[in-house]
Amino acid sequence: MRAVRFHQYGGPEVLTIDEVDLPQPGAGQVRISVRAAGINPIDWKLRAGYMHKFIPLSFPAGVGVDAAGVVDAMGEGVTGVSVGDAVFGKGNDTMADYAILRQWAHKPDSLSFEEAAGFPVAVETAARILEQVGVKPGETLLVSGAAGGVGTAVLQLARAAGIHTIGTASQAKHPYLRSLGAIPTTYGPGLRERVTSLAPKGVQGALDIAGSGIIPELVAITGDASRVVSIADFHAEEYGARTSFEPNDATPSLIRAAAMATAGSFSLPVERTFLLDQVGAAHELSAAGHVTGRLIITID
Repeated sequence: MRAVRFHQYGGPEVLTIDEVDLPQPGAGQVRISVRAAGINPIDWKLRAGYMHKFIPLSFPAGVGVDAAGVVDAMGEGVTGVSVGDAVFGKGNDTMADYAILRQWAHKPDSLSFEEAAGFPVAVETAARILEQVGVKPGETLLVSGAAGGVGTAVLQLARAAGIHTIGTASQAKHPYLRSLGAIPTTYGPGLRERVTSLAPKGVQGALDIAGSGIIPELVAITGDASRVVSIADFHAEEYGARTSFEPNDATPSLIRAAAMATAGSFSLPVERTFLLDQVGAAHELSAAGHVTGRLIITID
């Protein structure tokens, strides 16, 4: 089968499509025929070597965590799913014709494979950091970098929980943030003053999704470093804020997101799709930032 891999750290040019053996599912795992796979910032950060101190790789290394497809084999002890079922979830090396999923949920009929492939990492991350930041219903949460995949998921999950949100994004994306129930504002100098004007009673927590050196300002805005959580700044703890890089079991949040999607209260828009041999271009676009929603690789 085909699989995207890289044999050394570097730019998008190090990505290759290799012929490899079919992976075999272990206990509690399923193998899927991949129909679509999601691009996440972790993909190109790993490829570029930015994460080597935290996640050392052995070469050749595969690419991808998110995927949606059709179950074609199951490991020992798997229940609640059958060969032929359409699922989406998290695994390893998902940019391939076939992939192993460790955590999954059934794909709703209302979601395309491309849409479903964008859910896993964004949904799990959003659910995790919302819980960790500890903002309660009726309180206000500031989301820095709110228009991407994780931000989009955060805003919708927060709205469902009765949490008010303020999201930062470029001016062109403000209508998008409003459609998700957030009060939009721009990033950059003067953020504290803008947020104070929008939320005169203050904000009770802040999430750093974009990672642009904004942690000191978020701490000043919340007045409590422990109410600031970052998924993008390795130096956040130097300012007393928390970092969140270790994922939870995604299954509960994926099942919930699937139910919300079926009910029409949750979606992650697909900004652009790419073919498997265009994965390098997808990495470049993701690394450039400013993506609204999700970037998806389709497997033909």
